[in-house]
Amino acid sequence: MILNDIHSPEDLKLIPKKLLPSLAKEIRSKIIEVVGHNGGHLASNLGVVELSIALHRSFSSPQDAIIWDVSHQCYPHKILTGRYELFSSIRMKDGISGFTKIKESPHDYFDAGHASSSISSALGLLSAWELEGRKDKVVVVIGDGALTGGMAFEGLSHAGQLAKNLIVVVNDNQMSIDKNVGSISRYLSSLAFSDSYHGFRYKVDRLIDKIPYFNRWLGKVVFRLKRGLKGLFFTNNLFIDFGFEYTGPLNGHSIDEMERVFNRAKKIPRPVVIHVVTKKGKGYSPAENNPSVFHGVGPFNISDGIVEKFDNLSFTENFSNKIVEMAQADSRIVAITAAMSKGTGLDAFSRKFKDRFFDVGIAEEHAVTFAGGIAAGGLIPVVAIYSTFIQRSVDQIIEDIALQNRHVVIVLDRAGAVPSDGETHQGIFDIALFRPVPNLSIISVAGKKDMDLCLDWAVNKSQGPVVIRWPKMACPSELEPFSVPVEPGKGVLLQATDFAPSISSFGQGEDSWRKKVLLVCTGSIFSETLRAARALVLDGIDADIYSLRFIKPFNEKYFAGIAKLYCGIVFIEDGVKMGGISEWLESFVHGSTETSFLKTALLAFPDRFVANGNREQILEEAGLSSEKIINAAKELMRI
Repeated sequence: MILNDIHSPEDLKLIPKKLLPSLAKEIRSKIIEVVGHNGGHLASNLGVVELSIALHRSFSSPQDAIIWDVSHQCYPHKILTGRYELFSSIRMKDGISGFTKIKESPHDYFDAGHASSSISSALGLLSAWELEGRKDKVVVVIGDGALTGGMAFEGLSHAGQLAKNLIVVVNDNQMSIDKNVGSISRYLSSLAFSDSYHGFRYKVDRLIDKIPYFNRWLGKVVFRLKRGLKGLFFTNNLFIDFGFEYTGPLNGHSIDEMERVFNRAKKIPRPVVIHVVTKKGKGYSPAENNPSVFHGVGPFNISDGIVEKFDNLSFTENFSNKIVEMAQADSRIVAITAAMSKGTGLDAFSRKFKDRFFDVGIAEEHAVTFAGGIAAGGLIPVVAIYSTFIQRSVDQIIEDIALQNRHVVIVLDRAGAVPSDGETHQGIFDIALFRPVPNLSIISVAGKKDMDLCLDWAVNKSQGPVVIRWPKMACPSELEPFSVPVEPGKGVLLQATDFAPSISSFGQGEDSWRKKVLLVCTGSIFSETLRAARALVLDGIDADIYSLRFIKPFNEKYFAGIAKLYCGIVFIEDGVKMGGISEWLESFVHGSTETSFLKTALLAFPDRFVANGNREQILEEAGLSSEKIINAAKELMRI
């Protein structure tokens, strides 16, 4: 194994060139083996193996900074920078992160996880180094998908203005998570598939390399000459217009070709874009044939690529079925997503209603404002975005949706605890971010029937903007109380007899109220709350559940009428405590004359970021597991 001898990029530089293809094969095998067991980002990492090798042979990390946009494609980088022995722990609790992580290695300059920020971060780092007199290089690797995000172009514009020697490697695999869409993708394709230019460039490069002594000097001259020659093949070049030198497209699986160009780019005293073309999923046929499925994937069978799935219907799958059903009945419904049609469950909608489906690329801000425009035109847009990514759209939701009271339905998948992806992908901030926004309704659903009813209400009865959130997990078993019609501000009350009829002591004895506790939860953590309630009933405590269907608006009078029947309430929220609904509810309970006598406890995510782990581990660490809920209720009841 060549990998056994690589503990740093300096070791990589000692590997003979003839062994590099074997090294690339070893890296791919290791990634497939580990991701098959742990889950993770497979296709994107298999596509950048040779690129990662070429970068670390050409530059001197960590003295030179190699910065990966999003950084979901950093697995080869981690393997080559001393983390090979730890790689089997990736995305596991107490293991290494699936993204770049400052605390993990000096080779990781930034904690990343969201798209399009790398150029801005890199330009800031380079500017600081230059002010300190430091001459080391800063290299960005950004995918063509991330280039659909507006922040990438803000960074490109500023870099061209400052004219610093920032090196931007555009990894063009024509994919982000789903297949790329829009003019940027088409533009890169036009650069990548010009046979006339590509053939000419290759011949000139080979010729220069064969000239002894003068090849280094001529390389720089030809690098500039090729920029001028591109004008013969393209009427304009976006990157040149931004003030960059541009070279490419290169074969992203030819280590020799990329090394040659990287070494020349280091000598150019201006910002440079190097365009490389790679194949997402390279080396593993299931991922090559279906890169969207193998972008972010759960554990799978390596021999055939079959991915493990939920035994029961997931929230995402139920949304997929429901939105198609609703769109068949109402031609006004359109669907919008930001490069996440499969992840959010909109892929079926996209196939059935092509004219009413819009994938805007990795551009969440645009997605929301675009939806506002559609609503202004009299249609009903449903925007599906992960909770963690909707954070990018706070201003647009406030100004372009809520302020104008547009009828836009925003559905947030992956709300609450998100397994394995670490800090950058948790869906724990949306409640605190959006609860203060006027005109905006916020709903947290607990299961299939709850989702169906709430989607119907949001689309057909609400007059303004609505946010609906649900977790990444299977829908829990259906319980009859969730069939209650949707009334704004009201949640769903489940008495112990509804979920534990054979063991409940509800209503027995004159003093039974003294043993009653109410568990008030957001829908995305209903499963854990239900398990806790059943365990409490077994221990002789009548624990009822109030599922907060509506986080906003909230019917205070209705809730107070329920709460006063109990002697204690445990609030359970799968969002941050600070600014969340539970913090406000606890204050309301103690401030109301009807309920001020109640004892309360509050369980929510603490004021810190969430580490790797599966759902159970994340909730346990945050104090939100079923066992923690049980303990809080027993402490409240002093049992």
